[in-house]
Amino acid sequence: MPSIKDVAKHAVCSTSTVSRVINNRDAVDPETKKRVLQAIENLGYKPNLIAQGLRVKRGNLIGLVVPSGTEHAFGAIIKYGLDQAHKEGYNIIVVNSNEDPALEESYISDLLRRNINGIIFSRVSDESRIMPKILNKNIPIVVIDRAFENEKVPHVVLDNYKAGYLAGEYLSGLGHKKIACVTGPMKITLCRERLHGFQDALREKGINLAEQSLFEGDFSFTAGMRAVEKLYSQRDCDFTAVYAMNDLMALGVLKKVIGKGRRVPDDVSVLGMDDLEFGNMVTPSLSSIRYPFKELVENAIKLLLRQIKEERLIDDTIVLEPGLTIKESTGPVLGKSKK
Repeated sequence: MPSIKDVAKHAVCSTSTVSRVINNRDAVDPETKKRVLQAIENLGYKPNLIAQGLRVKRGNLIGLVVPSGTEHAFGAIIKYGLDQAHKEGYNIIVVNSNEDPALEESYISDLLRRNINGIIFSRVSDESRIMPKILNKNIPIVVIDRAFENEKVPHVVLDNYKAGYLAGEYLSGLGHKKIACVTGPMKITLCRERLHGFQDALREKGINLAEQSLFEGDFSFTAGMRAVEKLYSQRDCDFTAVYAMNDLMALGVLKKVIGKGRRVPDDVSVLGMDDLEFGNMVTPSLSSIRYPFKELVENAIKLLLRQIKEERLIDDTIVLEPGLTIKESTGPVLGKSKK
């Protein structure tokens, strides 16, 4: 996509002259103005709202759109977003779409009517359809966390396949063979990626994840509890490890497993995902796959500010590496090392 610098070069003038022509501000030599307008047409340059003179009106505002205000991972994203934006001299408007694609579209449409500089966007699910509308407005945007494959917009995401693979590799490496998994909503791409990685890691150890050992949750604490209730309602339920795709569901698993009279990790190991602070506030403390939320947000804001500064859209991709944080809720099968 051509930038204002490309137009200036084509028209043999300064970028400030191009800006004056676009915004119809101050006198510009008629011949120069003609060259600029011709360059804009030849290059197919589409000035964004910043280049149209709205920079002063905008007040350095960034819209941060998250799908949940109660899921603790997005609480971390909001916190780091506010901190990093403040350092860069920007304010953030936080919008919670409440896992509703219609509400998401309505809120983002409202943001687009405001004088914002750009949007950092974590979509509800694969059902989201708002992106074309954002791109038509030529507003700088960065997608975080929940991106579509081959999406031609800048995004910062976790390597979710690797996150799932790490979980499977770790639990199977502890000797567990009877393993259950509590996923997030499967209409969200990253949940499918994590499950794929988890299954691949288990298959490499000759372990098949049985269908009855899978429970589709919604990232809530109660989903983790319901998963355990369902697992124990089945005949021949003898799982020794559970991987939950976020820490909140893992805590629900932990509570229900202990409530069933099982010891964690001696009878059942529990592994979460995100490595949030509250995992240290329970006993046993929660082992988890680490999601670097601070790094996620810092990179997203850098990409957004780069677009704002250069007055052009980009399609860079940053993929973050997950890690493994081992605490007290996981151990070798049957807890042999504990005895």
